[in-house]
Amino acid sequence: MTIFQPQSSAEATPKLAELPDDAAEHFAGYAVLGLPFTSGHYLTFRDFPASSVGPGYRAVWHRTPDGEWTIYANASPELSCARYFGAAVQHTVTTDVDIQWSGPFSARIRVPGIVDWGLELSKSGATSMLTAMAVRMPEALWRNETVLRSMGAFAGPLLQAGRMKVSGVVPNGQTFQAQPRQLWLVADSRAAILGEDAGVPGALPVQERLADFWLPQRGLFAAGVGIRYPSTAHGREHGLAQMATRKNEAA
Repeated sequence: MTIFQPQSSAEATPKLAELPDDAAEHFAGYAVLGLPFTSGHYLTFRDFPASSVGPGYRAVWHRTPDGEWTIYANASPELSCARYFGAAVQHTVTTDVDIQWSGPFSARIRVPGIVDWGLELSKSGATSMLTAMAVRMPEALWRNETVLRSMGAFAGPLLQAGRMKVSGVVPNGQTFQAQPRQLWLVADSRAAILGEDAGVPGALPVQERLADFWLPQRGLFAAGVGIRYPSTAHGREHGLAQMATRKNEAA
């Protein structure tokens, strides 16, 4: 039986040449799908070394208690998360994003001068069961909308993470299909944001979502993640136009 650990699974990300060869836009890597804090802060992390649209990148998303989102990424907005989520966030910042592993279940994520975030990960019966199912699922089923809708509806309650969807529409208008093949819980976390303690991890009073992308109500880490955007053109232009409008208003 294969035993998965977060660090080794994260470091085993597929190469660019291993991405599917079709007209969709593809990314592969690992992620903190989301982590809410009882203070109202919310953090996510993405590390996608393999990208079909440009260089791989890392990103941290931060939501303030007032509901304002910023995406920090080490690639330009049109080549990173803002390509798909820019219409729903207030700020995009191009900056360094770093992750360091101190053990197979321990990591520290930094956005210099802004976010300093430590993670302790663990498995559970639910994450082990979902991982065992996902790693055996044929690629064709990961593109079947009926299967994906059922997966999201099943996984959310099982993980006690609120509502979850692994397909749908993102804020910029593209359709997405997510493939989180290996899952762990965030067992403990502390984060400082602009030097202030983010507080204790815990569910938000109202679950957050960005279009059809629901942010989990407990900390989840996923490796072996594939993201596929089957339809892309309208959303990319819409999102970049929204970001340009905000920049002009700020100026």
